[in-house]
Amino acid sequence: MSSSTKNLRFVLGDQLSRGVSSLRDADPETDVILMAEIHDECTYVRHHVKKIAFLFSAMRHFAAELEAEGFRVDYRSLNDTGDTESLGGSFSGELIAAVDRHKPERVIVTEPGEWRVRDNMNSWVDQIGVPLDIQADDRFVCSINEFGQWASGRKSLRMEYFYREMRRKTGLLMDDFGEPMGGKWNFDAENRRKLPQQLFPPEPARFEPDGTTREAMDLVAARFSDHFGDLEPFWFAVTQSEAARAFEHFVQTALPLFGDYQDAMAQGEKTLYHAVIGLYLNAGLLDPLECCRRVEREYREGRAPLNAAEGFIRQIIGWREYIRGIYWLKMPDYAETNFFDAHRPLPDFYWTGDTDMNCLRQCITQTKEEAYAHHIQRLMVTGNFALLAGIAPKEVCEWYLLVYADAYEWVELPNTHGMALFADGGVLGSKPYASSGKYIDRMSDYCRHCRYDVRKGTGPDACPFNYLYWNFMVENADKLSGNQRMTMMYRTLERMDDDRVAAMREQAAAFLDGINSG
Repeated sequence: MSSSTKNLRFVLGDQLSRGVSSLRDADPETDVILMAEIHDECTYVRHHVKKIAFLFSAMRHFAAELEAEGFRVDYRSLNDTGDTESLGGSFSGELIAAVDRHKPERVIVTEPGEWRVRDNMNSWVDQIGVPLDIQADDRFVCSINEFGQWASGRKSLRMEYFYREMRRKTGLLMDDFGEPMGGKWNFDAENRRKLPQQLFPPEPARFEPDGTTREAMDLVAARFSDHFGDLEPFWFAVTQSEAARAFEHFVQTALPLFGDYQDAMAQGEKTLYHAVIGLYLNAGLLDPLECCRRVEREYREGRAPLNAAEGFIRQIIGWREYIRGIYWLKMPDYAETNFFDAHRPLPDFYWTGDTDMNCLRQCITQTKEEAYAHHIQRLMVTGNFALLAGIAPKEVCEWYLLVYADAYEWVELPNTHGMALFADGGVLGSKPYASSGKYIDRMSDYCRHCRYDVRKGTGPDACPFNYLYWNFMVENADKLSGNQRMTMMYRTLERMDDDRVAAMREQAAAFLDGINSG
C-alpha cells in the first residue's frame, strides 16, 4: 500500500467499538486500521468453537463497517495469518509484517484487557522500529489508576464499597439528595426467588447467521474441530446493531422479573430472565454505561422494579468494574495463589457432562451447547463442586476461560480463582462460596430430576455435594474456623456425631478417588 500512512491503528478482537480510544481520532485520509485473526489467540487455551466463530464474525463485520466509512482496513483472516509455525500466528508477527507493508510514522493501539498481552505489547516498540502509542481503554467507568487509588491503604477490598463509589460517580439510581433510590444501595436479598413451575421465561433474541458468519463458522469447523463445544446452532449477535436489538429485547421481555429470579436455576431453562449480553459487552459491541442508563430509565418510568434495575446495574458498574480493577491490581502473582493447596485434576465430566449429578450435567451440557451459563450456574454448581473437590485452580480457571463466549482472563480469573475457588485467600470474598446440595435444591429444580437424594448425607443415594461439603469443612478447619462468617457452620459441625462425620469423610474420599475413573 501507500508509504504515506501516518498512523497504523491496531484494533484487537475485543475492541470492536467505534469509540475505542485507538480509533476515536482516526483519519480515513492518512490512517490504516489493522485487524487480524490470530491463531495463537485461539489456541493458548482451546477456546469453545462458538466463541471463536463469534469473535471472527464480529471482527469481520466491524471491519466492513469501517471500510464503509471510508477507512483503509488491512484485515488478516486466519487463512492469511497462518498457524503457530509461521510469523503471522501471533500479535507481534502480524504487527511487524503490517509495519513493513504500510511504513507508518507510528502505531496506535488501545491497551489490551489481559496481562499476558500487555506484557507482550511491551516488547513491540523494539520490534517494529517506529513509535508505539498505547492508549488507555476508557470504555470502563473506572480506570485502572483510579481503582488503584481507591484500593490504596484499604485493609479490605470489598466490592460493596467500590460499588457505592461508582453509583455516586455515575449518578445511577441516585436521588436529588445524593442518596440511593429506595433508601438502600443493594437489593440482593430480593434477588433470590426460586422459579415457579407455572412461569415460563422468554427466550433471548436470536439471529440467523449471514454469509459472513457462515464463512467464519466454516473456517472454525475446519481449523478447530478438536476444540470444545458445539458450533451449531449459532444464534449470537455479531454487530453493534444486532447486539443493541438483543439488549432491547431483554429490556422489553425479561428485565421486570430479572431481579426476582436472578439467582434461580431450572431444568431445561438455559437463560431464564438474564440478558445474555456479557459476550457483547466484553467484545465491545455494547457500551456498559449506556446499558445501565437504559435500565435506569425503565425503573424511573415505572416499567421495571427497583430490585431488577439495581441488580442489573450492580453487575455492570459494580461487579464487572471491580473484577477488572482487582485483576490489574494483583496480576501476575494473583494467578499463582492456591489458598487451599488444591491439586486434584479436573474431572473428565467437565468436558462431557457425563455424570449422574444432574445439576452438573445440566450446567456442563448447556455450556457445551451454548458457550453460556449464568453466574449462579458457574458459581454454585460447577465452581462449588471444584471448590469442594479440591480441583487445582489453574485447571479450573483454564476451563472457565475456554468454555464461555464472554470469558477473557481479566473477567474470568478473579471470578473463578477468587470468588468460586477462594484460591486468593479472601481478596475478593469474605468467605468461600461453599455449599451443600441444599442451596442447589433451594434455588432450582435440578434435585427433583437427579438420581441422588439431596436429603441424604451418606449412603449410595446421598447427594455428593452433601458429604463433600462437610469433608471440605473438616479438611480446611485450620484455615476457616476463625472466619466469623463460618462460625455457625463450624458450630454445627462440632455438634455432629463423630461416626456421622467419619462416614461422610470416608464416602467423600471414595468418591473423589473415583471421579476421574468413571
